[in-house]
Amino acid sequence: MAVDTLPATTAAAAPHQRPAGARKSRNREALTAWLFILPSLIGFLIFTAGPVLAAGVISLLNWNLFSSPTWAGLKNFARLGPDPTFWSALGNTAYFTFVSVPVTILVSLALALLLNEGVRRIAVFRSLLLLPYATITVAVAFVWIWLYIPHDGLVNAVLGLVGIDGPAWLISDGWAMPALIAMSVWKSFGFGMVVFLAGLQAIPQQLYEAAKVDGSNAVQTFRNVTLPMLSPALFFVVVTSIIGSFQVFDQALIMTNGGPGSRTTTLVMYIYRTGFENYDQGYAAAQSLVLFGFIVVITAAQFLLQRRLVHYDN
Repeated sequence: MAVDTLPATTAAAAPHQRPAGARKSRNREALTAWLFILPSLIGFLIFTAGPVLAAGVISLLNWNLFSSPTWAGLKNFARLGPDPTFWSALGNTAYFTFVSVPVTILVSLALALLLNEGVRRIAVFRSLLLLPYATITVAVAFVWIWLYIPHDGLVNAVLGLVGIDGPAWLISDGWAMPALIAMSVWKSFGFGMVVFLAGLQAIPQQLYEAAKVDGSNAVQTFRNVTLPMLSPALFFVVVTSIIGSFQVFDQALIMTNGGPGSRTTTLVMYIYRTGFENYDQGYAAAQSLVLFGFIVVITAAQFLLQRRLVHYDN
């Protein structure tokens, strides 16, 4: 009887031991995952979520940094409607975004396609083309100020070689914003180029071979093979580029200081001036929340569109 009982006891205990071991393993995996996530989570709470919540509170106050804040309610948001400078800054930011982002993406994609065609010493070219993106914006802005000097600058000197009298770029009503956009495209295209190049190199060659067998020309192959397979990378670059361009600040502050007039005053620059030059913290916080709302809405719309436009290879 004892011989029969022992295996039965062991068999009965085994099912309880296995789930306990599995639970311990899952707990260890969860703990390891949280340890990896924790630094980013702490950074997000301190530098992103915390400031957004603080801005929400400050937007309801009248506060000039030097005196005690007083309750304002929604008055700071009501001030946005009749404020022409706010709407002008928003229009300038939208103009900058919806011109610079498509141009940057086209330049990035063109260079990525070129480098993907077996260019010799591709690593060298990739590093050189990525260099502007890795350079501090302030330094790049000062270099471009020199390039845009009306009479002695390199840009107008080159235009003069082909008989074009270049404008006074940074003080011209019509050319100041295009000048900023050109500088920003040169500064930013390297990031998109690297992302596109990685996406192109991940496309299976069998798809190109099949397209060639079917008689597709270069344009048809790009439209039917390259573009759909590259759509996840394209989606990522578009989203991040739009978010970044809506926050443009450095180059406009350094190169034009928002001028001439308010032609290049961006929304972030106006928020900065409101909060740290006019010391109107409540109104600046209200403006920043409106900008945050615009970015959230535009990003959400892009994520809705991705269901139809972005193709993931399963």
